[in-house]
Amino acid sequence: MAELSSSLEYTGRVFTVTRDRVRLPHGVETTMDIVRHRGSVVLIPMPDEASVILVRQYRHAIGQHVWELPAGSLDPGEEADVAALRECHEEIGQLATSAVRIASLYPSPGYTTEVMHFYKLTGLHVPEHTAEQDEDEHLEPRTFSVAELRALVASGEITDMKTVAALQFLG
Repeated sequence: MAELSSSLEYTGRVFTVTRDRVRLPHGVETTMDIVRHRGSVVLIPMPDEASVILVRQYRHAIGQHVWELPAGSLDPGEEADVAALRECHEEIGQLATSAVRIASLYPSPGYTTEVMHFYKLTGLHVPEHTAEQDEDEHLEPRTFSVAELRALVASGEITDMKTVAALQFLG
């Protein structure tokens, strides 16, 4: 693919949008709007091998509260492993002694550059000081057994794709 031109259409806090004129590998020229994102981390915080901590939060885009794995965008220049530990502290109020990357996946490669880095976090403990949540977040952490999570996915109560995908990594 060859990029023929690109114009910045929007700049936001988390992403930018460009309008690109491209020549596709099969020779067709077209215009594509691309959401450019620094990437994100998806946390699988496990207090033990049979349990995972999810957060419940309101998602304005869909107009409802959802149970999902904690996650967050990378800060500019931040490494994913550092972001995973930071987000763990911010989102569930705990620190982890181990953060192991288990996958990196594109949530929607048709229109965004975002890559989600999935981390299994263990050695969780409550620190002496708490981290501040982002001002647009009100998170309610709760521990679920892996069996409970599978049942909630099967019943349609958990509909967040990153959370459903991450369950595949738990065996």
